[in-house]
Amino acid sequence: MAALRLLADSYFDGSALHPEREGPYLLTIEDARIVSIDRQASQAPFDERAAFVMPGLVEAHAHLFLDGGELDFDKRNAYLNAPKDEMLRVARENIGRNAAAGVTLLRDAGDRYGINDAIRAEQGGGSVVVRSPGLGIKRPKRYGGFMARDIEAGGDVAPVVAQMATQADDIKIILTGIIDFAAGEVKGAPQFNEEELRAIVATAHARGRKTFAHCSGLDGLKVAVAAGVDSIEHGFFMTPDILDAMVEKRIAWVPTVSPVHFQWARPELAGWDGNTIGNLRRILDGHAEHIALAYRKGVELVAGSDAGSPGVVHGAALIDEIFHFVDAGLPMAAALEATTSRPRRLWNAPTASIGAGAAADLIAFGRSPFETPEVLREGARRVGI
Repeated sequence: MAALRLLADSYFDGSALHPEREGPYLLTIEDARIVSIDRQASQAPFDERAAFVMPGLVEAHAHLFLDGGELDFDKRNAYLNAPKDEMLRVARENIGRNAAAGVTLLRDAGDRYGINDAIRAEQGGGSVVVRSPGLGIKRPKRYGGFMARDIEAGGDVAPVVAQMATQADDIKIILTGIIDFAAGEVKGAPQFNEEELRAIVATAHARGRKTFAHCSGLDGLKVAVAAGVDSIEHGFFMTPDILDAMVEKRIAWVPTVSPVHFQWARPELAGWDGNTIGNLRRILDGHAEHIALAYRKGVELVAGSDAGSPGVVHGAALIDEIFHFVDAGLPMAAALEATTSRPRRLWNAPTASIGAGAAADLIAFGRSPFETPEVLREGARRVGI
C-alpha cells in the first residue's frame, strides 16, 4: 500500500498541542501506521491537508440501544419492549452519529437485550470500535433493570463475574440508585457492600477485566473506593477526601455531566418545580467544582456522556462533555486528553497518540479547537485510513 502524506497545520498528539508556529507537519502514514512526522514541512509534497489533526475521540459511557433524542417519556418506556431489530436499527444510527462526531472507540455501559454485544460483533474493525460489558450486575428489585442482571443477596458473586468475563470487555456494576432530583440526594444503601464489591473486582481482575461502577452519593462512593473499582461513573456528590483516595488508588472518574445538565436545561419535560430546578443547579455547580478539583489533584478524568439518556444525543453529547470539562476550568489539552489518550491507556487499548510508530487513528477539523472550540461541534473527518 502506498504511503499517505498528510500535511497538518497543527495537531494534538493525545497530551500536548503541536502549534501552528512550528508547522506545518508532514505525517507519513503507511499500512495504517504513522511512519514519521516532519516539522516545518511547508515545501514537502503531500496527498491530503488538514488544518488540525488529533487522535480519534473515545466515548467512555454510552448506551447504544437508546435514542437520546427521544424526549417523550412514554415512548421511551414503550421502546424497552421494542423488537430487537428496532433496537439494532437505533444502535446502528447511534454508531453513525458517533462516527460523524469523531468517535473511533466507544465503551457501552450495558443493556439487557444483547444489542451492545451484537453491535460490537458487527463493527469489528469498523468506523467505531465498541467495547461491551454485555449485562451489568445488580441486586434484585433495585435500579438498573434495563442494563443489568440480578445477583441475589447472600450468593457468591465470583462465579457470575467469572462467567461474564468470558464475553465482556469490562464488568459493569450498578452500585447505587439514581439521583432523586426533587430531594436533591441519592436514596437507598449501596447494592453491594465493600466485601462483595471487593470480590467482584478481584474476580474481574483475575480474568483481565476492568470494572466500572454506576455510583453517586457519599455512601456508594466510599464503598467503591474502598473496594478499588477501576472507574467511578457519574460520581455526583463527590468530596475532596474521596478524590484523594481515588488519586492514591488510581481510580478513574467519568463524571457524565450531560444527563443532569439536560434535566436542568429542559425542566418542563419532566415537570420539575422551582425547588427541583434549584437542586439541579446546585448539583451541577458542585459537580463542576469537584471536576476542577479532581484535575488539580491528578484524578484520572475520562469523558463519557451517558448518551442515550433523555436529551443526551450520541456523538454530540460527547462534545458537550468536553465543553463541560472546559467550563469547569480544565484547559482544552486536559479535556482532549480525557477524550483521547487517557481512556485508551486505562483500558489497555491500542494507543492512538500521534507519534512515529503509532496507529493512524486520526480525525481532522477545519480549524484548531484550541483557537476556535466550537469547531468540535461541526463534525470531524476521518483521515489516515
